[in-house]
Parts: sequence; C-alpha cells; structure tokens
Amino acid sequence: MTKPWFDPSEILIGGQWRRAGATLPVEDPSTGQSFAEIGRGTAADIDEAVAAAEAARNSEWGRLTATERGRILTRIGQAVLDRTEELAQLESRDVGKPLKQARADALALARYMEFYGGAADKIMGETIPYLDGYTVWTLREPHGVTGHIVPWNYPMQIIGRSVGAALAMGNAAVLKPAEEASLTALAFARIAMDAGLPPGALNVVTGLGEEAGAALSSHPGVHHVSFTGSVGVGTLIQQAAARNAVPVTLELGGKSPQLVFADADLDRALPFLVNAGVQNAGQTCSAASRILVERSRHDEVVARMAEAYRALRVGPALDDLEVGPLISARQKQIVEGYLAQAGDLDVAARAQIQSDAPAGGHYVAPHLLAGVGSNHRLAQEEIFGPVQVVIPFDDEDHAIAIANGTEYGLVAAAWTQDGPRGLRMSRKLRAGQVFLNNYGAGGGVELPFGGTGKSGHGREKGFEALYGFSTLKTVAAWHG
Repeated sequence: MTKPWFDPSEILIGGQWRRAGATLPVEDPSTGQSFAEIGRGTAADIDEAVAAAEAARNSEWGRLTATERGRILTRIGQAVLDRTEELAQLESRDVGKPLKQARADALALARYMEFYGGAADKIMGETIPYLDGYTVWTLREPHGVTGHIVPWNYPMQIIGRSVGAALAMGNAAVLKPAEEASLTALAFARIAMDAGLPPGALNVVTGLGEEAGAALSSHPGVHHVSFTGSVGVGTLIQQAAARNAVPVTLELGGKSPQLVFADADLDRALPFLVNAGVQNAGQTCSAASRILVERSRHDEVVARMAEAYRALRVGPALDDLEVGPLISARQKQIVEGYLAQAGDLDVAARAQIQSDAPAGGHYVAPHLLAGVGSNHRLAQEEIFGPVQVVIPFDDEDHAIAIANGTEYGLVAAAWTQDGPRGLRMSRKLRAGQVFLNNYGAGGGVELPFGGTGKSGHGREKGFEALYGFSTLKTVAAWHG
C-alpha cells in the first residue's frame, strides 16, 4: 500500500468533505517516514462541526426512529466488514500494530456497529409506583451533541464503542481523532456516509489536541464528552467540560495486575500472561503490566514467561510479527527512560528486534523484569510500552494489597482452580473489570468497560454505554 484510498487531508463537517487550512504529516512508526497528510483543524472548524451536529439533531437524523437508526448502524457494520482488509492495512501502517491485530480491530469496529444497531430500539423507560392519582414514567433521551476524543492506540475499537453507542441513542457526534493516528477515523466516516448516515450525524475534525481537541472539550454546544487517553489530558478535558456543566466519560490509564496462585493452570495462563503485556507493543490501557505470582511458583513462572519472551519477533507492522514499533519517537523515548531506571532489577528476558527492521522505526524490545518491589516506579506507573514486571506474593491478603496498591483500577485477573478463592478475588480486587482464569474475554463488545481511581469513570461497551450517552427524564402525570 503506497497511499490511503481516500484524501486524508480533508475533514468532514455537515456531510461535506473539505480541506482544512493547514496540514500535519502522517508518520509510519515502522520506518519513521511520512507518507500522507491530515488536516490541521482549528477552533473555527470545531465551531462549524458542532453547529452541523446540532442542525442534524433538528432535521433528518433527529427525526429518525430508534429502529431506523439501528438499521443504519447495521448497514455501516456490514460495510466495515466489506472493507476489513483495507481498514486493517491503514491501521497497521498508521499505528504500527501487526496486521493480525489491526484486522481484529476492524472486525471489532464492525461488531460494535452490529451490536449498537441491534440495541438502538431496546432501551426502555420504566413506570414508577407513586401517589394515588399519578402515573409516573421515565424516558431515556439523547444528550444532543456529543464530543469524542479518541487516542492513537486503538482508533477503530474506541470509535466503535464510543461513537457507535452515541449514534444509537440518537446523539449527533463530533469526532476528534488523535493526530498520531487519524486515518481509520476518516475512512470510517466515509464508509458511514456511503452506508446512509445522514449529513451532520457524524463530523470529523482532525488536528492537534491543544487546538481542535481543546476547542471540542470546552465548546458550550457540546452536551457530553467522551475521552480515552492519559490521566493528565483527561484531567484537562474534565476541567474544560466542567465549565459548561457537561458530563464526561473518561477511560484513562492502568497498571493492571494478573494474580497467579500456586494452583493455577499455568499451561492455560501463560499465553494470557505474555500477550496481555506485549499486544500492540504494550500500548494498551488495560495491558497486564504487573504479574503477581505466589512465591512457591514465582521462579517457574518467570522461567516460562522468559522462554516465551525470547520467542517474540519484533519488526515492521506489515511484516505481521508478534510485536511492532511504538507509535512515535517520543513514546520510544519515554519507554526507554523507564527501562533506564531498571537499575539492578533482574532482566529475566528481552526479545530481539529483527535485524532488517528499518533504522528509523520506533522499536523497543519487550522486557520482562523480575525482582521488582511493589513500590518501585516500574511497578507503580503506566509505562505504555512492552515492559512487564513480576512480583512475588505470600498469600491472598498480600496479593490483594499489591494488586490494589496503585492509583489505577482498570482491569485485573486471578488465576486459580480454587472456586471460592476466585470469587473472593473478584470481590476484593479494585478494578472495573475482573477476569477469572482468563484475561480480556476476547475483547467483549457486550461487556461494560471502565475504571476506578485514576483509571477514570463512566462505562463504555455494552448497554451501559447507551445509558451513559443518554439522559434520564422523569414524567409525572396527575389524572385524579
């Protein structure tokens, strides 16, 4: 693939594609070379996009029934399936993830559209028993215009779970993708328009976070903001939205643990222990960056994980190996800075970068570190790279103290064949999702996802996302 199959320098406002006033380069993380340009949208472009979304709410899009909205989303899902390979090629080159992972993301995007297409007319109100002479009921209504700021690590998946749910509820959306990875957002918008999404229901303005993103999060015409990304940026977005008293869904960072007890089925656990740390080069909010192991099996787990690490192949995204590059030179510098602090820690294993990987690519070899104290910086802070630490524990209470001993609370897992212990762990682990004898459950479009603490608040995926992208109205009718 030499260039995208559309013009990525255009932005979408009110159903019309047009050039922005300036552009930004699109870099291939595998080579460090630019291969396209995206539009550098401005606050004025955001103003127009918000106005277009509001106009759509008051015209064709706003007049559709929930069933009709669902049919459109279902058609979009099929159209995404029809272009899975093209979307995967775009995502792989733009983000740097291996093709197999990019294909899974494209299929997930289609699944979100199918799920929310089917769910659009399934959101019901309730009747409430009240005083004699009254009938009281509730209605779920769209917020109006929703703003969506999505990150660079999983653009297609996060567009699906965020924009898909918002559209299903009848909101009109303004999407600002990350400047590092905007191509599949633009491609998705074209696919959606071709599938019959009315003009203005979805608007896409690419550009810098401090320009277009800041303008969107603080815009008085936006009635709900959804953001996935870093804690620092999420705090700024929440502060900006608060000035307009606008609700915000935040999915932020994580330092997610997997707890491996002595009775764990290690043959089953091992692929999950490793893959959940190195998938997408570790650039995953829910990455299992901490492996907590009962002391009696600590050395065995480290040895087996180390063997798996040494088999990992790292190279260009389109070579479709196990691990690709990091998104940018800046992210590579951040991860290498953390590794420089490893000091006397035991580097149990380090994967090898392919000898023919382009010198300009942003490659960091996956590292497995043992002998890490639970309070060490590498065990406390989100690295957002292919680095996992292994920490021993003595018993259940010790394991829970370590697992819950960070500022984050996004995902956790426990590996044990003791059923009651698994249930105890599910209660005691502080996380938005807990997995028993698995990790991730295949992505789980239907499974509510979000965190506690500095991992954010609000939930995406499943029906919970539809509730979040709606507001509840209570109607009390007196009839005597």
